[in-house]
Amino acid sequence: MSFPLSLINKLEAVEGFDRSSFLEAHQAKPPVSIRYHPGKNMDSRKASGLFTQGIAVHKPVPWSASGVYLTERPIFTLDPALHAGAYYVQEASSMFPAYLLRQLLGDARGLKALDLCAAPGGKTTLLASLEMIDLVVSNEIIRNRVSILQENIVKWGDPKVFISNDDPSRFAGLPGYFDMLLVDAPCSGSGLFRKDPEAIREWSEAHVLHCAERQKRILSDALPALCEGGILLYSTCSYSIEEDEEIGDWLCSEFPLEPLCVEIPPEWGIVQTTSSKGAIGYRFFPGQSEGEGLFISAFRLKNALAQMNIPRLNRSADARAVSLHLPEEWVTRHRELVTWQAGEDVYLIPENLFDDHLALRELLHLRKSGVRAGQFIRSEFIPDHELAVSLLLSEAAPSIEVDEAVALQFLRKQTVSLASYPKGWYTIRYQGLALGLLKHLGNRVNNYYPAAWRILMS
Repeated sequence: MSFPLSLINKLEAVEGFDRSSFLEAHQAKPPVSIRYHPGKNMDSRKASGLFTQGIAVHKPVPWSASGVYLTERPIFTLDPALHAGAYYVQEASSMFPAYLLRQLLGDARGLKALDLCAAPGGKTTLLASLEMIDLVVSNEIIRNRVSILQENIVKWGDPKVFISNDDPSRFAGLPGYFDMLLVDAPCSGSGLFRKDPEAIREWSEAHVLHCAERQKRILSDALPALCEGGILLYSTCSYSIEEDEEIGDWLCSEFPLEPLCVEIPPEWGIVQTTSSKGAIGYRFFPGQSEGEGLFISAFRLKNALAQMNIPRLNRSADARAVSLHLPEEWVTRHRELVTWQAGEDVYLIPENLFDDHLALRELLHLRKSGVRAGQFIRSEFIPDHELAVSLLLSEAAPSIEVDEAVALQFLRKQTVSLASYPKGWYTIRYQGLALGLLKHLGNRVNNYYPAAWRILMS
């Protein structure tokens, strides 16, 4: 692997850089890591130490409560548990924001978080797994990337996640609304060289400077949405000081932001840096820490940039919502939920997030809020795939447990036989994990797995 010489020369001046271990690591296969969904049962895999396709769990990711390294890379597409949202394939370095937030926020609860540059959804699902956060707004500005974001969020199945498709400047209309802002900014991508050699050919010093200017615009547009005392996490997959430490210096000079520091065990191999103006960062170098290249900084907003001025909306705007009742066998009774309707679709949303839903839909281009539960057609409830894979699905929902071969048959949207079952709707499960919906009509079985998501691999 051949690196841009100008990048290597600049890295020689970066705190903690070790040229020999860095170059050696880029000749080796990158580590493979996944992060389990804490709300979906994977106990049998964890207990056995086996993952899928005969591949074993190697060891835990030290800074993640639910992250593990695998001994090798399986064909993830052929593991039904992935499609059930039981885990997310994520670089170990990218799991680090959860450690930072736990150290910085401690016992805080009921927080609202904005993941500003969210696709494909790894850091959104990470935030959704934190018990301190009640709401995650997952935003993606690029329209054609929202589809993969929505697919991953639907599979994750947590109703606390809303998806928006807005420019960062749109969030200035939500002054002080969020307790936490994560900006995993578009960057020049040098931290991805091992994972994506194409990034080497696209890298240039001019591109680094262009990205730094774009990062400043994104941050300045979105920061008014952070509340006084709120936490900003800024990260890139770039090693360049212009996109990392210098952005930290710019933030501290332009905004009332205080750099934050946490204790990091030295055996993790994460390099802590301090810029010329005191901005603190954490850099992951392959060869020193087990993960891809990443830089992340944390800041606290000392003074609000704007006062809250969000209109309170009356629930009568969704008067149809409160009169709808879904069958008890389909919807969990372990949460306080509000039911509402848009067109023919019926949605469920946690009671504590309904006011946020009403307010945010007036200001953002919301692509998803809550869980689409289904439809009522001639008084019959027709469940939706979103409900089937969500945390709101009742344990009492009619279900059929299948083996791996039948699960893959279902995920390819092929016909599944239900000869011995009575007619009706069923969730199809693999290792206890709901994959989607079937309907037995007597003479045939309809497969309701989303056509756009079907497995094409043989």
